[in-house]
Amino acid sequence: MTAEWQRRVADLARQHDLWHDPVIHALDLVSEVGEVAKEILLDTEYGRRTPRPGSDLAVELGDALYSLLALAEVCGVDAAQALEAAMEKYRRRLAERGAAGSK
Repeated sequence: MTAEWQRRVADLARQHDLWHDPVIHALDLVSEVGEVAKEILLDTEYGRRTPRPGSDLAVELGDALYSLLALAEVCGVDAAQALEAAMEKYRRRLAERGAAGSK
Protein backbone atom coordinates (compact mmCIF):
# COMPACT_ATOMS: atom_id res chain seq x y z
CA MET A 1 0.00 0.00 0.00
CA THR A 2 2.77 2.47 0.91
CA ALA A 3 4.39 2.06 -2.54
CA GLU A 4 1.06 2.90 -4.18
CA TRP A 5 0.66 5.97 -1.96
CA GLN A 6 4.16 7.15 -2.80
CA ARG A 7 3.48 6.71 -6.52
CA ARG A 8 0.25 8.71 -6.25
CA VAL A 9 2.04 11.53 -4.41
CA ALA A 10 4.76 11.52 -7.09
CA ASP A 11 2.17 11.64 -9.87
CA LEU A 12 0.38 14.61 -8.28
CA ALA A 13 3.66 16.44 -7.68
CA ARG A 14 4.74 15.90 -11.29
CA GLN A 15 1.39 17.01 -12.70
CA HIS A 16 1.37 20.24 -10.70
CA ASP A 17 5.09 21.08 -10.53
CA LEU A 18 5.23 20.53 -6.76
CA TRP A 19 8.81 19.21 -6.66
CA HIS A 20 11.32 21.15 -4.60
CA ASP A 21 14.75 20.73 -3.13
CA PRO A 22 14.76 18.05 -0.38
CA VAL A 23 15.37 20.77 2.23
CA ILE A 24 12.07 22.43 1.31
CA HIS A 25 10.24 19.10 1.52
CA ALA A 26 11.86 18.40 4.90
CA LEU A 27 10.80 21.79 6.24
CA ASP A 28 7.29 21.22 4.90
CA LEU A 29 7.16 17.89 6.74
CA VAL A 30 8.25 19.52 10.00
CA SER A 31 5.59 22.19 9.54
CA GLU A 32 2.89 19.59 8.90
CA VAL A 33 3.91 17.52 11.95
CA GLY A 34 3.64 20.73 13.95
CA GLU A 35 0.08 21.11 12.68
CA VAL A 36 -0.66 17.55 13.86
CA ALA A 37 0.66 18.41 17.32
CA LYS A 38 -1.34 21.64 17.40
CA GLU A 39 -4.54 19.82 16.47
CA ILE A 40 -3.98 17.22 19.18
CA LEU A 41 -3.36 19.93 21.78
CA LEU A 42 -6.49 21.83 20.78
CA ASP A 43 -8.67 18.75 20.38
CA THR A 44 -7.64 17.26 23.72
CA GLU A 45 -7.71 20.59 25.55
CA TYR A 46 -4.00 20.17 26.22
CA GLY A 47 -4.30 16.52 27.27
CA ARG A 48 -7.36 16.85 29.50
CA ARG A 49 -9.53 14.60 27.31
CA THR A 50 -9.26 12.12 24.46
CA PRO A 51 -9.38 13.30 20.84
CA ARG A 52 -12.86 13.56 19.35
CA PRO A 53 -13.87 11.65 16.25
CA GLY A 54 -14.41 14.03 13.36
CA SER A 55 -11.75 16.53 14.41
CA ASP A 56 -9.25 17.94 11.93
CA LEU A 57 -6.64 15.46 13.14
CA ALA A 58 -7.23 13.16 10.16
CA VAL A 59 -6.76 16.09 7.77
CA GLU A 60 -3.52 17.11 9.44
CA LEU A 61 -2.22 13.53 9.51
CA GLY A 62 -2.99 13.27 5.80
CA ASP A 63 -1.02 16.45 5.12
CA ALA A 64 1.93 15.10 7.11
CA LEU A 65 1.78 11.75 5.31
CA TYR A 66 1.73 13.50 1.93
CA SER A 67 4.75 15.57 2.94
CA LEU A 68 6.66 12.51 4.19
CA LEU A 69 5.99 10.57 0.99
CA ALA A 70 6.97 13.57 -1.16
CA LEU A 71 10.23 13.86 0.77
CA ALA A 72 10.92 10.15 0.35
CA GLU A 73 10.26 10.40 -3.38
CA VAL A 74 12.45 13.45 -3.98
CA CYS A 75 15.26 11.76 -2.01
CA GLY A 76 14.94 8.50 -3.94
CA VAL A 77 13.85 6.49 -0.89
CA ASP A 78 11.32 3.69 -1.27
CA ALA A 79 8.98 4.48 1.64
CA ALA A 80 7.57 0.93 1.71
CA GLN A 81 11.04 -0.57 2.06
CA ALA A 82 11.99 2.02 4.68
CA LEU A 83 8.86 1.20 6.68
CA GLU A 84 9.53 -2.55 6.51
CA ALA A 85 13.12 -2.01 7.67
CA ALA A 86 11.92 0.11 10.59
CA MET A 87 9.32 -2.47 11.59
CA GLU A 88 11.92 -5.23 11.49
CA LYS A 89 14.22 -3.10 13.66
CA TYR A 90 11.44 -2.64 16.23
CA ARG A 91 10.56 -6.35 16.17
CA ARG A 92 14.22 -7.21 16.79
CA ARG A 93 14.50 -4.75 19.68
CA LEU A 94 11.30 -6.05 21.23
CA ALA A 95 12.54 -9.63 20.97
CA GLU A 96 15.98 -8.80 22.33
CA ARG A 97 15.16 -6.20 24.99
CA GLY A 98 11.40 -6.14 25.37
CA ALA A 99 11.30 -2.48 24.30
CA ALA A 100 11.12 -0.79 20.91
CA GLY A 101 13.17 2.30 21.84
CA SER A 102 16.78 2.74 20.78
CA LYS A 103 18.16 2.61 24.33
